[in-house]
Amino acid sequence: MRRWPYTFAVCLAVAVTGTAIGFSLYLGLPMKDPEGFLGPAYVRLPLLGLLFFAAGIVPAAIKRSGVRRIGTGVREIVRDEWSLKRVAYIATGLITFYACYVSYRNLKSYLPVVREGVLFDKDLLDLDHFLMFGHNPADLLHQLLGTGIAAEILAAAYVSYLPLVPITLGAFLVLNRDFSIGAWYATALGLNWVLGVISYYSLPTLGPAFAQPQTFWELRDTSVTELQQSLFRARVDVLTDPWESEKIHGVAGFASLHVSVVVTACLFMERTGQKAILRAIVWSFLVLTVTATIYFGWHYIADDIAGAFIGWLSVSIGAWASGNQGRRRRRRRKDLPEATDEAAVPTPA
Repeated sequence: MRRWPYTFAVCLAVAVTGTAIGFSLYLGLPMKDPEGFLGPAYVRLPLLGLLFFAAGIVPAAIKRSGVRRIGTGVREIVRDEWSLKRVAYIATGLITFYACYVSYRNLKSYLPVVREGVLFDKDLLDLDHFLMFGHNPADLLHQLLGTGIAAEILAAAYVSYLPLVPITLGAFLVLNRDFSIGAWYATALGLNWVLGVISYYSLPTLGPAFAQPQTFWELRDTSVTELQQSLFRARVDVLTDPWESEKIHGVAGFASLHVSVVVTACLFMERTGQKAILRAIVWSFLVLTVTATIYFGWHYIADDIAGAFIGWLSVSIGAWASGNQGRRRRRRRKDLPEATDEAAVPTPA
């Protein structure tokens, strides 16, 4: 079982799901399925899998058999390249991700009940001022970037994170023939959720936008504003009566999982040797994401630092768990030109 790249991911999913169920039973609170941009997770993940399945097969089928005989081409490619093993690996990656994510969202929703009244926003805000020599980092960004077009650009980057996570997962699971690569990414994402919820319970915070909203009143209304208002309404609804509320509580600051997941993607693409243009795009997206978390008051500086650490740790553990530890070193050795016999044997004087 240790050689199976999903052993750790399955164990992790079972453990965190069991923990969420245990909290649910102990608190008397139901588990809920969070909805995303394509509906519930149990709908959007299989749908994304099917979309990437089509994206991987249809162009190849057209190339092989032409548009008129695309059906024949699809059947041949499925027969030649899509074994039950490959389908099972993809399904395992999606299920483990789904289990970890849903458990994470529910454990996050139980946070204000379990850690009622415990918040460390003042401490992290004081740390922000110390690190910025007495200034609020959000104020500095507002002065530097302005509160107009910059808000729109950063909001678009921040909100695009929501669909990008399942899309990149589907891409690496379905389009990669090395099954361990998809297992590595799915395991790393699952670890992000688990380590993230542990950090929430260890150091509960709301984040600057919820603890000090007056700092962000001058920003123009964007998609981020709508999201923050939606999360605030859900928080009030849950706090009013968590046992009757149908909402999921989604406010938690430390650590930033936006940062952790994007760092995970950056490091993963570096270690798997993705194309330079793709790596450049992801690293640029990380810069926008980190800036947006401070600019809109989602997180304190410490949240982003902790998020980056979680991202690095998730990629590293995921590499070990999926059998990919040392992959980058092996790839570099493979890319080196082989030494000739003359170079290997010293020439006599």
